This record gives sequence, C-alpha cells and structure tokens, in this order.
Amino acid sequence: MNKNKFLAIFFSIVGMASVYSCSDYLEVENLSNTAEKQQFDSASDTFAALVGVYNSAMGDNTYGQRMNLILSQSGDDFRTSGDYNANDRRGISCFGAVPTNTELLRPFLDTYAGIERANLVIKNIPISPVYQTGSAADKKLMDRYLGEALTLRALFYYDLIKNWGDIPFQEVPSADLATVYLPKTDRDVIYDKILDDLAKAATLVPWKSEAGTTAQRISKAAVKGLRARIALARAGYSLRRSPQAMVQGSNPQKYYQIAYDECKDIINSGEHKLNPSYEGLFRSLHTNSQDATNEVIFAVGAFGGNSRTDSKIGYYNGLRHDDTDWKSAGGISAIPTYFYEFSKFDLRRDVNIAIFRVSTTKQEDLQTSINWNDAKFRKSWTNITGTSQNLGIDWPLLRYADVLLMFAEADNELHNGASPEAVSAVLSVKQRAFAGNSGQVGTIPTGKNDFFNFIVKERLLEFGGEGLRKYDLIRWNLLETKINETRQKLVAFMNGTGAYANVPEYIFYKKPASTVVNYVPTKTAQQNVLDMDLYVNGIAKADVFYSPNQSVATPTGYTKVNWRLAMTQPYISGDPIKSYAHYFEPNKKELLPIALDVINSNYNLTQDYGY
Repeated sequence: MNKNKFLAIFFSIVGMASVYSCSDYLEVENLSNTAEKQQFDSASDTFAALVGVYNSAMGDNTYGQRMNLILSQSGDDFRTSGDYNANDRRGISCFGAVPTNTELLRPFLDTYAGIERANLVIKNIPISPVYQTGSAADKKLMDRYLGEALTLRALFYYDLIKNWGDIPFQEVPSADLATVYLPKTDRDVIYDKILDDLAKAATLVPWKSEAGTTAQRISKAAVKGLRARIALARAGYSLRRSPQAMVQGSNPQKYYQIAYDECKDIINSGEHKLNPSYEGLFRSLHTNSQDATNEVIFAVGAFGGNSRTDSKIGYYNGLRHDDTDWKSAGGISAIPTYFYEFSKFDLRRDVNIAIFRVSTTKQEDLQTSINWNDAKFRKSWTNITGTSQNLGIDWPLLRYADVLLMFAEADNELHNGASPEAVSAVLSVKQRAFAGNSGQVGTIPTGKNDFFNFIVKERLLEFGGEGLRKYDLIRWNLLETKINETRQKLVAFMNGTGAYANVPEYIFYKKPASTVVNYVPTKTAQQNVLDMDLYVNGIAKADVFYSPNQSVATPTGYTKVNWRLAMTQPYISGDPIKSYAHYFEPNKKELLPIALDVINSNYNLTQDYGY
C-alpha cells in the first residue's frame, strides 16, 4: 500500500475511535474493529462515523489552535507575538513561512483526514440497508447525517483553499481511487461543487429549533451561513496560479446572490438573534452555557483535555496571565493602531484588546502599546485553574452578526448601494456595540463605495481575533492595501501626528499594594480597564487614552508606561525579526506554501505561487 493511501485510511479509522464528550451525541464505536460496510448498517453506527468527521475540526491542528489562531495571522488587527522565525508560527504571521515550517504540515494533513472521513459517510449512507429499507424515522436521520457530512466536507475544502489555493480534490474515499497521486484542481471548480453540496445539505439538515441541538451540531442556518461565506469567497479575489496574480472569480453577481439569499433565509427564520451583550456572548463560550439568543450558529466543540479533541483557545491566545491559577501565554498581540480604530464608547474595544496582563499576584499590569494582547478568550473566564492548556472553549465559527454583515455586503453589491434592509442589518450590530451610548452610533452611509468601506471597517471591529480578517482582506483584494495603510498609521502613531495627535506618549498608573488582588474576572472587560488606578490629572479616566500628556514628571507612587513612545521604527519596517508583516509580497504571500513533506509524497503535486 502506498504512503498516501495508508495515511488516508489510517486517519479515517483513528478519527472514529471511541471518544469522551461533554455532549451526549459525541459517543462513537471503534471502526477499527468493524468492516466499512458494517459501520453503516444502522443509524446509530452511522452517527458514530459522523462524529469522527466532526472530530476532524477539533484539536491542536485544526480549530483548537492552528487553523484559527496561527494560520489566520496577520491582518490589520493582530499578529503573532514574538520574533520572526521562518519555520514556526511567527514566520506565518510575518508572511515569511517556508515549506519546512512546522506549523504547515498537520493542518493540511488533518483537514484531508476529515475529508476522507466525510467521504466514507457520504459514500455509504445512500447504499446502506437503513437508507434503502429502514423506517421513515431512520431514513430521516440518515438524510440529516448525510447533510452534516456534506457540510463538514465543504468546510474542510474551504479551509484548504483559503490557505493554499488550488488543491487536490476528491469526492470518494481514497481506497476507491484509481490513484491517490492527485494533481491540483482549480479552486473555482471545487467552490462550485461544495456550493452545490451545501444547497443539497440545506434540504436535509433541520433548523436548530426543529432538532433541539446545541451550536456544536450543524443546523440548517449553519449550512446556509457557511454557503454564504463560501459564495462571497467565490465572488471575491484570490491568488491564481496562472497568471500569478490576484484575480476576481468569474460571474461574481451570481455568488453575491447566493450569499444574499442564504443570509436572508437565516434572518427571516427567526432562529437566531444578536446576544444583547457582546461580552456575554464570548463569556458563554468559556462555560459551555447556552446562549438563549443563539447568536453562535455553529461552534467547533472542544472537550477531553487533550490535543486531539480539545482546544488551546484562551491559553495560547487571549489575556495573558502570569499567575499560577490562570497561567496562560498571550500568544497573539494587538497591533497598537487597532485600539484606536474603536470609538471610546465602543464596548467591543476592551473585549477585543487587553491593554494589561495579570501579574503573578493577580494584579492588572498596564502594558506598553506593543505588548497588548487579544482578549475575547480568557482562561480566567473559565472554571479551570492551574497549568492546564486545554480549556474546553468552543470556537465560534459562525455568528449571527456575521450573517447580518454578509447580507449587507451582498445587498450592496447587488443593488449598487445599500438598501434599507442592509442598513438595518448593520445598524443592529452597531447599536449593540454602543449599548448605553446609542447617540454615538453615527450615520451609516448608503452609497455603494462608502457602504462597502463601512462594512470593511465594521467587520474589523466586530470580528477582531476570530480568524476572519486576513481572509476578508484577501477576498476584497485589500490585504496589500491594508498592510501599507497600517504601516502608515504606525508611523503616525509613533510620531503623534494625524489621527494620533492626541494619543499620549506615556500613561502613569499606580500598582496596588502587593497584598491586594485587583483583577476580578467577574467584572466586565470595560470595568477591568476603568478600575486601574490611572493618573488622570483632572480629566475623565476614559479620556486618558485620548489626551496628550500634561505632565512629564512621574507623579509620586505611579509607574510610567510608554504608550505612544513604545512604537519604534523596527516594529514598523526595516527589521526582519521584529517588524509587522515584513515579508509580505503581493501576488505571492496571500497564500501559504504547501509543507515539503506533502509535496515530496505526491509527484503530481506542485508548489506554485513563487515558493
């Protein structure tokens, strides 16, 4: 047996091994002890095989860390912390990854393992005895399982395309192929196929209310929302092999219409709403508590306390804790100018960005501007203490806020400007962000270009740290533009000019007594910031971050923290070890290289894109 076929079959078997889950439906039979045909001879056994497909999205190599937190860097919001190395996670963030980069292999292979598992389910359900002669109830279940497998396979192919472009495409299990040495297939061909698959899946999978399942299980809204996201990617730009350039997909209006229709169906269904609390939405993910509004339409589950099915969300990324109770790494850093994209009245700012870290004595230590972290995920919001890296935090892959903004974007493209429905959709997202200060929402433009730019900005604010930004910028063909704009903003930030003329050079804050614990995780993210003892010198505490310094001498008892002064030229450009997006090259670095081991295992697979 050749190496590729062995790996594919091995992963399909291992993925369906018996697992433990916090959800009742994640219980599986060990496929290694049964023949393929026997695995699908009952609805319950078929469901066990389907769980193996779900499991493929879990763990360190996919949505437990690498696919969502590492491969997604960098945009104009966050970057991976630390100094550049071409062969690790920082090489990806700086756009300098090489084929030997250690972060590239497992996400690629494990995603294909998920496709293999999905192919087994998709092949065997229509020919199973249950499907052909079983009860009507069992046939309905099998239809649902088929729809879920089609949806997960579509997600896996989308993940591969958005990171690697054209990739090998197969719709049947590897054992059924004449050869496993497949060449690349044009991504538009794959996109069209999986969009058709999702259209079929939407007829098979029930709405959440009909099935009574949690967000960790695919519902009709999840199918439709994913189809909208993929349709927007198909309508947008991507880096092509020949010519090696960013090119928009053919017939974009067709795909904007798909996105529009799917999002409108979700909106009209009444199944999902915005959680009135932006922060509460993310807190619920930390405790596996049910969100009554069902804003999270689909979340990748995390359980088991291991690298295969759990996640490092909240440990690898998020608010950094140096204390032993909530020890966590803070592996993602905010680009300082991102803080100033938010209005001071926008409640999302302090949820998305942590300007402090928690010290060994559980005190809030204000950080210099180049040491802020993403903050939507915090170990201290979980019930887990100690040194554990696996926190059981689910990944919110699709939210209702995303549906509203995708709907508005597609509406704008189809109607050459924003309709009242599109304005209403984005207004609801904006009003939540300014809860308590609705007068600060401002006017939403309706002209096509202005509304598009509004959407670009609003998605930056709403989805910071959720692994969407880089891919949004790519499909809009704005990645190069935004990287260059961010560099210009960083220069202005460093020099205190333009929009940053009133940003202070430094901020003074007073550390509490060594015996005082002042980080309280039950307080809101905004209150955590306002509770810090900042030197205000006669102004409101909330205005400290927006007011030039009025004193040079450090007040008695306070510590001086460089704010604007922390920004230096090596961070911006010129230093290949430290500077933001240093190795980005347009028409090349929009995609990642394929891992060398993968290239070496398939003589029909080419590297491409200048790597």
